[in-house]
Amino acid sequence: MAQSSGKTLVQWLVAALLIALLGGAQAVAICNIDSSQLSLCRAAVTGQNPPPPDEKCCAVIRQANLRCLCSYKSILPSFGINPKNALALPGKCGLQSPPNC
Repeated sequence: MAQSSGKTLVQWLVAALLIALLGGAQAVAICNIDSSQLSLCRAAVTGQNPPPPDEKCCAVIRQANLRCLCSYKSILPSFGINPKNALALPGKCGLQSPPNC
């Protein structure tokens, strides 16, 4: 139970951090991605039928620690990001998704 509460707290802290970052706060690195670059992939991960990622988005995904990003998939919907679309990005950019992501 304590482990679950700790995990929930971490997820909320990450969510608060992302909200602050997307609101114009100073950029920081998350999973090897500069938070200011996250918007480059926004169109490719939102909505029912998003467009394919462009080269700028794929460049961001190529530098990312994909295993690290997998740990955030449960909080993506709270930011309007479709987890299915987000988890498909590596494949659409010519990369393999980490196993069990």
